[in-house]
Amino acid sequence: MHPPATREATDAATRLADVRARIAAAETAAGRPPGSVNLIAVSKTFDADAIRPVIAAGQRVYGENRVQEAKAKWPPLRGAHPDIELHLIGPLQSNKAADAVALFDAIHTVDRDKIAAAIAAEMARQNRRLRLLVEVNTGGEPQKAGVLPDDTDAFVARCRDVHGLEIGGLMCIPPIDDIAAPHFALLAKIAARLGLRSLSMGMSADYETAIALGATDVRVGSAIFGERG
Repeated sequence: MHPPATREATDAATRLADVRARIAAAETAAGRPPGSVNLIAVSKTFDADAIRPVIAAGQRVYGENRVQEAKAKWPPLRGAHPDIELHLIGPLQSNKAADAVALFDAIHTVDRDKIAAAIAAEMARQNRRLRLLVEVNTGGEPQKAGVLPDDTDAFVARCRDVHGLEIGGLMCIPPIDDIAAPHFALLAKIAARLGLRSLSMGMSADYETAIALGATDVRVGSAIFGERG
């Protein structure tokens, strides 16, 4: 006999199913094959008790913003579920590179040479190969991380040629008050020019728009876990 599902678990499973259905519909509307979009459940600020029902509902890819927070809560969860994939979607400091390379399977926020060098050194030292994306500051916001659009080509070239990194794609977070679509279109244009296939763009409020414009990875938090306290 299975124990009765809690209200929280039932709600999480329902929300996850709704997001997956909307992703599938957006793929179809965009003329894209089913399963072409990778759903990253953004579990930042949620504890293990909030994450377990989402794992139980079948979700295996998660995104975290902070290395220390992820390091505190994910090792036991991954011990129980070794097939979980963990993505760093927040800014990385070079002094956290060793922990990040040990813990994560992908980093979406490569944005400066110091970080690229630190990641390269740690991947070599730990004999690990991570999926890497460059974050682009599509809105040119001075307070936000990311490479400026006009500097992206040169930075990706340095990642490859100077640091020996294989860059798989680009990531962006549009300015909060802007219409997201032009930022997604710009990111897709830069990626196409650079021959990069992965586009990490779109969050709970705009992931369907991102899918229409080519997103391969959408980062959805509150639509799955509920609003943060």
